[in-house]
Amino acid sequence: MKIVLTAINAKYIHSNLALRNFVAYTADCSEHLVLKEYTINHVPDQILQGIYREQPDVLCISCYIWNITVVETLICEFHKLLPEVPIWLGGPEVSFESEAFLTTHPEVTGIMRGEGEDTFAALARYYVYGSPEYLEDIPGLVFWQGGQLRETGESLLLPLDHIPFCYDNTDDLAHRIVYYESSRGCPFRCSYCLSSLEKTLRFRSLDLVKEELSFFVEQEIPQVKFVDRTFNCDHEHAMAIWHHIRSIDRGKTNFHFEVSADLFREDELTLLSTFRPGLIQLEIGVQSTNPATISEIHRQMDLPRLKEVVTRIRTWHNIHMHLDLIAGLPYEDYDTFARSFDEIFALAPSQLQLGFLKVLKGSYMYEHAGEYGILRHETAPYEVLSTKWLSFDDVLRIKRVEEMLEVYYNSWQYALTVRLFLCIYPSAFQFFQRLGDYYDDHRLFGCSHSRLARCEILLDFLQEELENGAITGNADDLLPLFREALVYDLYARENCKRRPDWACDLTIFKQEIRARNPENKGSLRHTEVFHYAFPLRDSDAISALPPRTEDPLFYRFNYEVRDPLTYQATVERI
Repeated sequence: MKIVLTAINAKYIHSNLALRNFVAYTADCSEHLVLKEYTINHVPDQILQGIYREQPDVLCISCYIWNITVVETLICEFHKLLPEVPIWLGGPEVSFESEAFLTTHPEVTGIMRGEGEDTFAALARYYVYGSPEYLEDIPGLVFWQGGQLRETGESLLLPLDHIPFCYDNTDDLAHRIVYYESSRGCPFRCSYCLSSLEKTLRFRSLDLVKEELSFFVEQEIPQVKFVDRTFNCDHEHAMAIWHHIRSIDRGKTNFHFEVSADLFREDELTLLSTFRPGLIQLEIGVQSTNPATISEIHRQMDLPRLKEVVTRIRTWHNIHMHLDLIAGLPYEDYDTFARSFDEIFALAPSQLQLGFLKVLKGSYMYEHAGEYGILRHETAPYEVLSTKWLSFDDVLRIKRVEEMLEVYYNSWQYALTVRLFLCIYPSAFQFFQRLGDYYDDHRLFGCSHSRLARCEILLDFLQEELENGAITGNADDLLPLFREALVYDLYARENCKRRPDWACDLTIFKQEIRARNPENKGSLRHTEVFHYAFPLRDSDAISALPPRTEDPLFYRFNYEVRDPLTYQATVERI
């Protein structure tokens, strides 16, 4: 008997925690279990061929919004080839409206709903050992039997300590994000999130957690991402884990936590301020700053406290912070979303993730979509098209902001130039919107632009904005400044193989550069000449455009020593 568990991940670097837990929990059937991992970027036929070659007796697939389209194609083709093989699905994408799914996909034997470890273990034993004797005795299933839909009730909620550690030395983890959970459930009830449906909040014992995190550090895993929905909802639990990872740190492993910044206590902040730069990163879901929206989505958030905490953490320069906003929520129109964007952007997070509401099956938002006038895509990921407050035209405009934010801000490849642009625009949202509209007007979206081309686009954009009066200023003053800023940004990331055409001629400074660099480090160093006093750290704020200096200023970029948060070269004036 061979049971093939199939994960189709969003990216190669991802790993499927759920199926690994299934395998670990079903140790008595381990010789009958085969875990196969693919990505949505695989050619569908490659996935089909790989599974077919395994010749499974039972096929199980985990289903999420990012892979359900691939899964639907896969199960149809697989059933044609091996129609006698039972196909079982699980995961959030099929756990709701299961009857409708089974009706439209008759090739599927059944669905595992809810938490799956105990349900899958019983199902595996049913096929391997014939015990239990009947599918009806396994909780958490829905399946057709004799033309009737059979449901076997809720799946069992296990104590997390009952689930064995699912990683071992043989796992190929070197180039993957390792997902880990120290708790399940969430104390909050945000209406757009499926975690709001979970009835209990459970924790893995700290002794086990510490032992398992030590394994990751010993294996020098690059990143461990906690999937706990609100990691710091339990103060003692969070503090114990943070103390432990600081004590075992070897300078290699990064730990990612999803937190509520307004819940931080002073002793937590004191501890976090002592961490090695790059040891942890924090994901903070703000979603909106509009009070009516926050109230309507049942979210609890002390926004002033959140701002205070984020501002304090940023001054330490040791923790990457990723803040989230969601467009398309109730009572959020274009103007209020722009204000939310500007409020959160002003906190200068390492990354600002601008996402669009996904109306997930089973969520409160899904049930009340009609009340909010929500139109959404009918296929996964069910992204919002429009609401009572936000037209599709508004959504399209905000999508242009999203792309510009990703390219020019979240990439950290144009950090100085973006900060200078924000000195001449009244708001960050307006800048990214204007830039996105420029891309759209000039048909620049959908093209693969080099970094140098992106720089040239920024200069052309600035020129056009000056010509049409969108911003005030003198082109003879602004263009030289932005040209040099872009040169700075290019060399802050890498020692460019191709020098920009607009960069100054360094040959006249050759002797002086050589004198200022007695150590010949070749491509590991680069010295550039500027006529503006630029800040040395990418995270430093700029309140006004710097004036042009009479004498040249020499800046050295050191590629051997990089910022652990942004990967930018270390810069010094010499």
